[in-house]
Amino acid sequence: MTPCVGRFVTRLMPTVYSAIFALLLVAGSVAAPAALAAYRVEIDAPGDLKALLDQHLDLSRYKDREDLSEDQLKFLIDTVDEQVTQLTSTEGYFSPKTTVIVDPGEIKTIHLKVDPQQRTMVSAATIDVTGNAATEVPERVSQIKQNWGLQPGQPFRQADWAKAKDDGLQVLLKKRYPAAKVASSEARVTPEDSDAQLSVQYDSGPGFTLGPLHITGTKRYPTSIIENVNPLRVGEEYSVERLLLLQRQIQNTPYFGNVIVSINDDPMHAQEAPVNVQVTEFQTQRIRTGVGYASDTGAQVQGRYTNYNVFGKAWVFDAQTKIEQRRQYGSLDLSMPPDTRSFVNGVNGSYDRTTLQGVDLRSMRVGLKRARSLENYDTALTLDYYRDRLQQTDGAVLPPNTVIQPGQHQALVPGFAWVRRDVDNSIFPRSGHIFSIQTGFALKGLLTDQTFFRADGRYKQFFPVGKRDVVILRTELGGVFTAGSSAAVPASLLFRAGGNESVRGYSYESIGNSQNGTIYPTKYLATASAEYQHWVSEQWGGALFYDAGTATDNWSDRTIKVGVGPGVRYRSPVGTVNVDLAYGIQAKQFRPHISLGIAF
Repeated sequence: MTPCVGRFVTRLMPTVYSAIFALLLVAGSVAAPAALAAYRVEIDAPGDLKALLDQHLDLSRYKDREDLSEDQLKFLIDTVDEQVTQLTSTEGYFSPKTTVIVDPGEIKTIHLKVDPQQRTMVSAATIDVTGNAATEVPERVSQIKQNWGLQPGQPFRQADWAKAKDDGLQVLLKKRYPAAKVASSEARVTPEDSDAQLSVQYDSGPGFTLGPLHITGTKRYPTSIIENVNPLRVGEEYSVERLLLLQRQIQNTPYFGNVIVSINDDPMHAQEAPVNVQVTEFQTQRIRTGVGYASDTGAQVQGRYTNYNVFGKAWVFDAQTKIEQRRQYGSLDLSMPPDTRSFVNGVNGSYDRTTLQGVDLRSMRVGLKRARSLENYDTALTLDYYRDRLQQTDGAVLPPNTVIQPGQHQALVPGFAWVRRDVDNSIFPRSGHIFSIQTGFALKGLLTDQTFFRADGRYKQFFPVGKRDVVILRTELGGVFTAGSSAAVPASLLFRAGGNESVRGYSYESIGNSQNGTIYPTKYLATASAEYQHWVSEQWGGALFYDAGTATDNWSDRTIKVGVGPGVRYRSPVGTVNVDLAYGIQAKQFRPHISLGIAF
């Protein structure tokens, strides 16, 4: 039986019977009233076939109809044998034996017994590739054959047959050969021998290379934005992954909501085929508001205004504010569109006030930034001026050994930041790692009170376990290094630990230089965590974790704080929601933690 005939019989014939029956229903509805039929169906068949028949067999699908006549029920019974054969053949059973017994009564019981007989098995599978791929990439031809999904000895199923053909085709389509197709295919099924012999021939067509961009849909914003973030080179080999990379790079800019990237796969124009980019633009202005809660800083309300076309040149102005119980934050940013190297240049300023652990810290920052975000790497060069004011909220006398002094301190800090992401999923990673490093320095006398060098590094590793579970390891190390005292270093550049993504079981920034109940920032930070997540479904899971860390001014006097506990995980559309109940070993208390987990 050829595949085209097989597909027609197995997929369309039940539809034909259903169409005939639908006509009978219509005819019955306009004809004279007839005796109505009420019945139950009991299907006796192997488990996989029983579910198939329950779902698709007309006799089962129409059993709850209240307008079914006796004549229509008779038609369903008379055609059930053919329908069973067509449905079971999709699972490789081409000669089932069907028995129908009707128990009379006010509500009839129809007993349908199906003996599928012997299942058809694949005895041979011949796969061939013609076209340029046969000589240009013979290793890919071998890959199609080795990974063929319906090998001799396996049961023949229509779904597996279709999937095997498509999987082989995708190997060609994804790279170099977008015009590849199934030239011919055949499934020779001999029901009496329960045997299936398969053959497929793919035609790869010519190899394609990529040409220049052809951009449509831009009205408000210049096409140079897309051209400047384009990672493709004219003449490079066609690749679906490279086109998807271009799509992601465009979507990473703030200007476009929907992006479609494609090429014309005409084999007659395979060399330097134009890359078609169709975009839908965001509106020029956008306002967002929200309310929320975080266990670290309490209830919050926030607002944000963005204009994506300042001066009519696609400059982006962004203003946002967030008011929380223990933190008040506001920022202003003005950035240019990407330049020819995909870098975005901008100026920014922010004001951040926190009242935590007996410390009232107010930090103002203004600066310049040059940043680029690529597929797996983010790079930023910054020049920031910090002006911090720190004071105690309770007015207690400061002990003499406190490193940070109340008052106002400033620093002009050239900085460098770098992030590398190598994960399988940017929102819900299960394998891979993320690494980030931030460095900066300041020289006394250049708008700076004290010379120092600062470095902060974070690392997170994901290990998949089984089909759903994952182990997450993370660590953070930070330090401020200075030959003199660090008392004049702006406090926002120093470190405290505790809270989400730090040491759970302790309140936010409660680990540091503790003096008379006040927790002051310190010169050094070290935290680590191990977490096991068990997912009972795609959305819901549980976790067990162990956190440890310290923030100190002197490693010899460090005190390691440890937190352990369980948690609940929920995968929301924007990231994993974490709800934890942690026990601080040294604090000897339980503390809840709520956060939205997004990989840094």
